[in-house]
Amino acid sequence: MNARRDGRNNRVALFDGIEEGGIRASSLYSSTSSHEIDEHDNEQALDGLQDRVNLLKRLSGDINEEVDSHNRMLDRMGNDMDSSRGVLSGTMDKFKMVFETKSSRRMFSLVASFVVLFLIIYYLTR
Repeated sequence: MNARRDGRNNRVALFDGIEEGGIRASSLYSSTSSHEIDEHDNEQALDGLQDRVNLLKRLSGDINEEVDSHNRMLDRMGNDMDSSRGVLSGTMDKFKMVFETKSSRRMFSLVASFVVLFLIIYYLTR
């Protein structure tokens, strides 16, 4: 949430003093010298513009760093998903092999022995 506030504050600082028609005319034009731009006001406006450009440069650099870090994180996550997919497919192949080689009679005896064992444990703990 602080990053949003900082972004808004930066935006306000960037566009401070700019109106729809451009930079405020009252600060740029001298009323005493027939609407000519005063050199001091021009320098101030130029300094303000330079500050805004520097701010935009820093913001774009921060955005670039953030995008690069997210790209690296997504690449690592993609590699991890690929490796887990390989492990999972190997495990599924082993399960298929186990279930295909077991006969139905052996499977029935295995399930029946588990049920009997469960019933014995149930009656002993009761």
